[in-house]
Amino acid sequence: MKRRTFVLSALAGAGLLVVGWGVAPQRARLGKPEDFAGSGGEIALNGWIRITPQGRVVMAMPRAEMGQGVHTALPMLVADELDLPLEWVSTETAGPQSIYGNVAMFVASLPFHPRSTQPGQETVAARTGQWLVGKLARELGLSVTGGSSTVTDAWEPVRLAAATARAQLVAAAAQRWSVPAAEIQVLDGALQHGARRAHFGELAEAAVRIQPEHVRPKTAAQRKLIGQAALRRDVPAKVTGQAVFGIDVRPPGLLFAAVRMAPMLGGGVGALRNEAEVLRMPGVQKCLRLGAHAGATAGVAVVAHTTWHALRAVQALDVQWQAPSDDQGQPKAAQTLADSDRILQALVHEAKEGDGGTTFHSRGDAAQAEAQARHQIEATYQAPYLAHATMEPMNGTALLQDGRLTLWLPTQVPSQARKLAAKAAGVDEAHVVLHVTLLGGGFGRRLEVDYVLQAVEAAKAMPGRPVQILWPREEDTTHDFYRPASAAHLRASWGADWGKAGARPQSLRIHSAGDAITPRWMARTLPALAGPVDMPDKTAMEGLFDQPYAIPHQHMHHAATRNEVPVGFWRSVGHSHHAFFIESFIDEMAVESKMDPVAFRLSLLADMPRHAAVLRLAADKAGWGAPLAAGRARGVALHESFGSIVAQVAEVSLDQDAPRVHRVVVAVDCGTVVNPGIVAQQMESGVIFGLTAALHGCIDVKDGMVQQKNFPDYPLLGLAQSPVIETHIVPSSLPPTGVGEPGTPPIAPAVANALFALTGKRLRALPLRLG
Repeated sequence: MKRRTFVLSALAGAGLLVVGWGVAPQRARLGKPEDFAGSGGEIALNGWIRITPQGRVVMAMPRAEMGQGVHTALPMLVADELDLPLEWVSTETAGPQSIYGNVAMFVASLPFHPRSTQPGQETVAARTGQWLVGKLARELGLSVTGGSSTVTDAWEPVRLAAATARAQLVAAAAQRWSVPAAEIQVLDGALQHGARRAHFGELAEAAVRIQPEHVRPKTAAQRKLIGQAALRRDVPAKVTGQAVFGIDVRPPGLLFAAVRMAPMLGGGVGALRNEAEVLRMPGVQKCLRLGAHAGATAGVAVVAHTTWHALRAVQALDVQWQAPSDDQGQPKAAQTLADSDRILQALVHEAKEGDGGTTFHSRGDAAQAEAQARHQIEATYQAPYLAHATMEPMNGTALLQDGRLTLWLPTQVPSQARKLAAKAAGVDEAHVVLHVTLLGGGFGRRLEVDYVLQAVEAAKAMPGRPVQILWPREEDTTHDFYRPASAAHLRASWGADWGKAGARPQSLRIHSAGDAITPRWMARTLPALAGPVDMPDKTAMEGLFDQPYAIPHQHMHHAATRNEVPVGFWRSVGHSHHAFFIESFIDEMAVESKMDPVAFRLSLLADMPRHAAVLRLAADKAGWGAPLAAGRARGVALHESFGSIVAQVAEVSLDQDAPRVHRVVVAVDCGTVVNPGIVAQQMESGVIFGLTAALHGCIDVKDGMVQQKNFPDYPLLGLAQSPVIETHIVPSSLPPTGVGEPGTPPIAPAVANALFALTGKRLRALPLRLG
């Protein structure tokens, strides 16, 4: 074992937290001009900023665009610092250099998590852990688009890179004109002094030789573009069809491959009974066996001249499928195959009766408070497996030619995709060229590399020809890395003041159970750094152990399970179901206290002013307490995730015993807002995504096989069923926090709480069904 691997695995086992933003000295992340060398006369001033001869700016873009608007938000940081029009900033995919690395996802666990949700109050251990793992991740050049971390991570280095470039250009102008730098004005991409004027391109060559000291980005008062609702730069190309997603790539000589995996999760491939016959079908080039790489189930693929020919042929292939094997290599017995009902029953039992696992948070003495309680309530909540259901099916294109590998990928993990693809192809990583395309949805699914390695397998079988591998929707639904099923048992108690007006709970105990995600994702995607597969994982209890309510005695415990269903990161990860658990139970506590749900929450948020402000804003804008039309009710939920605090009020009715959501009011505190339009779009997106899961989302596994196949049995929320969504932003001077995921967690409990207000029925399982 290499020393670096040993050190990182040991750190992971000790329970380091990795957060979604950089914590090393920011100047170390500026890089050198050679990190971002250009062509055609362009001059790089540092590793992020390049100047064209015409005075335009090219920015190194280290993160993928999957609809979250980062290819607009990050150029806004550059344009603001350089005082030039946003349309003058273009982007180019960043290279593999370590300066572009981030630490959006990694191992998280007990000793180093920042328990406090108030900025600046993290423990020394938390800050130390963040710095150390951040430094190691950057040294390794890990680049991940996830964890709602893109703007948060880029906020300091990108603004500093642009501010440094500005200082270099100003200094170059001052030298050329022999005037004080303080007298130089920067306006619309040009430098001016009196009647003299030069655009950036005229001064770039001189600027690159200048190394300014004590550079600081603009203050809030000096900013002109940040905070404005600039139009999304990616929308026109998407409207006209010019945008290039992974599935749109068309290099010369392209062949197409369609896949089909073993029906049983973890199954294998036996004989191809009619391979010769399939090879005679029109357009067919080759039949392939696909290995079980990076957690994938083994399968087959057919390479053909068109996607249609490949799809017809792979369906015609008569495959002798093999059952999954046990640890001794023998076929698993039927009763041991994955079964979601059995798994959920076991999770519920573990949450209610089990005592194993890890304590993520403890305050006061919950056991003593329960022993002295005058009143207690308890409830068990559960959530099913969920698929990602990205609109663009899984795909990837690879070309292996003359010892070089070229990839066109819609991926959230370019650094690891490049590294693992190089290994699979048997080429040096320096000989891999990766083009990151637009992503037609990610939601965490494209943090995996299974489809990447399948594309490499196809390219190896067809050397000299690019091959695009495509998953039919049925394979996408039945061979996902699913949001884990989970269960939690919650118990609250009241003391001597029980029954009096305003009585507050004295204790809250939560015991949850579910599969750990991070260690298994690392084993698939970062195998060199993976630690024990069942080490503690913050994602398994996030949103439960770090809730903001001032209850004196708390105990938060999680049992990490390991079931047969492959699991992965799903939009908002553990928060996606834990918000439903805790915010529904908070409503139950409000009912027991005979208090209004909003007033009850506010009574427990006296020490959390940011949370209280968000909740008040949502309630006020929703008209909380005002009369509604007959047959309608409101529900509220408040949740913090990825550094952002979101409150939602849902207005709900019933349509033939099925919930119908008419209006959702969202309030969010996400720190400094770069583009309020993008914030609103992401809140809307999060609500729709979460509402789909709350009303419909469920993956059932029977006899090792996923039962849902396509959208008819795994439906998404349609436009006609979508509510009116209003977003209100709390002004803040704090650094930006995430917005891609925090809109998802609160919607399920807000709707569930509204349904209780409407019907008196408390729904404790997802999806929300009254029948």
